[in-house]
Amino acid sequence: MTVLFISDLHLSPSHPEITDCFYRFLNDEAPLASALYILGDLFEVWVGDDDDVPLHHEVAAALKVLSDKGVAIYFIHGNRDFMIGKRFAKASGMTLLPEHTVIDLFGKPTLILHGDTLCIQDEGYQRYRKKVHNPFAQWLFMRLPLSYRKNIGSKIRKGSTESNQQKAEDIMDVDQGEVSRVMASEGVMTMIHGHTHRPDIHTFSIGNDLAQRIVLGDWYTQGSVLACTKDGCKLETRSF
Repeated sequence: MTVLFISDLHLSPSHPEITDCFYRFLNDEAPLASALYILGDLFEVWVGDDDDVPLHHEVAAALKVLSDKGVAIYFIHGNRDFMIGKRFAKASGMTLLPEHTVIDLFGKPTLILHGDTLCIQDEGYQRYRKKVHNPFAQWLFMRLPLSYRKNIGSKIRKGSTESNQQKAEDIMDVDQGEVSRVMASEGVMTMIHGHTHRPDIHTFSIGNDLAQRIVLGDWYTQGSVLACTKDGCKLETRSF
């Protein structure tokens, strides 16, 4: 059987071509897999499970169809949709996982995560991340009217885009020292993540052992899928 990994689709009503490609993937390819892992940023923005955007309900319904076919669906929050909660997960038939999760991938312990926690050189983002992941801050945010939350989400997204345009490319990539540290602490030699939009398979050493870091691609101009079998993993693209 095949295990599939995707991330960084950034689904939104303004980009139906991405959503169409995702639906084809769910209908034609994903039903043949044993599991689908979504490693964050499924949506461009998420301000609560009570958001009334039709796209959110449609995506939940499409995922539930896949789940009902017997495909296990797992989700790790991204930096854009870290507020996805139990309500949406239940409607989608997917299981929410901790931000760092070790899975058994065909007998190989593998750490899966979104990837933003590895970008420690971007100190401004890490400060912001610490604030918005504070449980009390999230509790307060969810008690604001939906219209307020939408306005805040729009402003944060705009500010993030403008800020990233001014940052050096290497600052927004993962820190290799942090990668090695996290993998060693988790006792794994394989890591899969998204976030950086730089799909690749990196091989390096941790001590005397050979390690592998697989980076998932975004869905901005084409679909991006990591397909893993007992024979190995392969990064693949899907046309819009």
